[in-house]
Amino acid sequence: MASRKNVSKWLILSMSTCLMSLAAQRPSAYVRVSQVGYEAAHAPFRAYLMSTVAESGASFRVLNANGRDVYGAKVGSLLGIWSNSENLAYHVYALDFTVPQPGKYKISVSGQSAATSPSFPVDTPAALYSGLLLNTKFFYETERDGPEYVPNALRSAPGHLNDQKAAVYRTPPLDDNDLIATTGKPLSPTGAAIDASGGWWDAGDYMKYVETISYTVALQEIGIRDFPGQMGPDAPRNPPAPPDAISYAGDTAGAPTSSDFTSEAKFGIRFLMKMWDDESRTLYYQVGNSQDWVNFPDLLSDYDIWRLPQADDTWDGCSAGAKYICHRPVFVAGPARSKISPNLAGRLAADFAVCYQLNHASDPALANRCLKDAEDIFELADTSFADPAASVGSGTCTSGCLLTIIPFDGYPENVWDDDMELGATELYLALRSAESESNLPPGLCQTNARYYLTQAARFARNYITRIYETGNSDTLNLYDVSGLAHFELYRALQAAGNPKDLAVTQSSIRGQLLRQVGDAIKQAGTDAWGFGAAWNSDTASHGDGLSVMASEAYYLTDSRIYDAYSQRWMANVFGANAWGSSFIVGDGTKTFPNCIQHQVANLAGALDGTSGGIPVLWGAVSEGPSGFATSGVVSGMILCPANGADPFKIFNGNDGAFNPSQISVYEDNMQSYTTTEPAIDLTASSFLMWSWRLAGHPSSE
Repeated sequence: MASRKNVSKWLILSMSTCLMSLAAQRPSAYVRVSQVGYEAAHAPFRAYLMSTVAESGASFRVLNANGRDVYGAKVGSLLGIWSNSENLAYHVYALDFTVPQPGKYKISVSGQSAATSPSFPVDTPAALYSGLLLNTKFFYETERDGPEYVPNALRSAPGHLNDQKAAVYRTPPLDDNDLIATTGKPLSPTGAAIDASGGWWDAGDYMKYVETISYTVALQEIGIRDFPGQMGPDAPRNPPAPPDAISYAGDTAGAPTSSDFTSEAKFGIRFLMKMWDDESRTLYYQVGNSQDWVNFPDLLSDYDIWRLPQADDTWDGCSAGAKYICHRPVFVAGPARSKISPNLAGRLAADFAVCYQLNHASDPALANRCLKDAEDIFELADTSFADPAASVGSGTCTSGCLLTIIPFDGYPENVWDDDMELGATELYLALRSAESESNLPPGLCQTNARYYLTQAARFARNYITRIYETGNSDTLNLYDVSGLAHFELYRALQAAGNPKDLAVTQSSIRGQLLRQVGDAIKQAGTDAWGFGAAWNSDTASHGDGLSVMASEAYYLTDSRIYDAYSQRWMANVFGANAWGSSFIVGDGTKTFPNCIQHQVANLAGALDGTSGGIPVLWGAVSEGPSGFATSGVVSGMILCPANGADPFKIFNGNDGAFNPSQISVYEDNMQSYTTTEPAIDLTASSFLMWSWRLAGHPSSE
């Protein structure tokens, strides 16, 4: 017979289950909007109604800041069903509307279940986005490592000064659990030491990877070159705060006053020049170790401790256990003059080639060094890999896998023709500029720009046949840069007079880019929210990259459908989604990630989305919805949310009938790195997205 205590517990559980069932059945509705707002000149705008009951025939009103109706209509068509569970699903409807003038608005729905949206602005792109670019620059400045750190409200001291004399090690073997499997001694030194200081941390940890920094630098440099009025020397100073923003980097001491990214791009290039020794033709690809030492349990790795970056140089008195915390290892890609993984070779060549394009007039010494580095790296690319390369599983990749980081499955990149296409295209543009000015620097491998245009076209053709036509393509993000490389090659072919004897023509590469955007539009047609990608992996980064690609397509065709999707996919990242949250810290009028897995933000920043004298990590793009949320605590973490609440749980789901294997999850909890950890590569496409929306076209056109 059950005890009174157990019977009481059973009654409580039964009542709780009953209440949950009633809550699932009770009609409830929500209006989802872009918290950042809508561009006044690009009506009609789209918001979404999600309701647990059918709302066909319901109506909605748009109210201005004074509460007056400015627009009214019937709720639009049913876009799809978003299923949270067997017992809870939402009908998703379009709310398309216009307003008479810029201002602040709300949407009110009357139907079986009434709902009101949060306030949102309608204004010019300059009013909406200029401050967001400033926020993004604040993020990168805060991520700076080494002596060139930028003091601000989150950073009070430089980190990892010991990296200035860092010992070099060979890549260690990893076991099937991604643990370093060496015996005898933890790492094998090469006997060399380099200055590995500087660079940005990869994410919420303090690791530094050529994999992600090379991608970030390429996008920053192209942004500076193509959008000087937004990301370059002509960027406005002290842009206005985004309308209704809870907080804004521009109001904080030590924050940037301009969104000119020139200093950040040079900061990144200087670090990459340290990781590439052109004299010996040696590439170093990683600083620090995140993996546990399976045979050396007393040794600490980066993920074992939670601290501010300046603590590492003297952590635990640099005891034996803290050896690789105080003195971080640098890992070498291979012997001098050995072949380089083509994903890294292509992106690095692009980084250095655009460095030449940006600096050949103002800093010829830097520019000439960059161009030589670009050519030397490009020539060492190992193009014998299959494409796509072998999938990276757990543990060591023994053959046929691209080099990214250790553990190799931390960034499982397996496509590389796109990287080589980008590198060759930027080398063509750099050498074409040098040739036109009769200013070719000495020591170059090739003195003919046409060589690189030929190579770029060949790699583009390879991408189309090996990747796109086999169904392995992706949208613009770290793992696939074709959405940028194709656009760059289109412009290069245009500059060359559209030669007909190459592997692709201007028309064919234009068609390829439009096909890839068309695939995203087709995907959007199957999604309740009109999103052009899945909701379960690097969601925010994919949304930003999609918006960039749609802007490129609009530029190429002048077709308004692409412009509409550019805005819609951006809106998906800013709150027009099942969870009603922006996935970029500080960007939004009400709801954005507060509890990010980022050590500096967690230990020195606000945890409730409001500044109140304490900043947030403005501009940091989080992972966003994922296939699952993670948990786990390291000593020193400030738990957030303190009560462990998960208000977004009832909005997790999938399109169509409930399928637990397809569910997308968003949890604003600092333990969940899969949903709330920001990263430099995740953030990189956001500044291009806003620059496109602000400028409409590259400045050189």
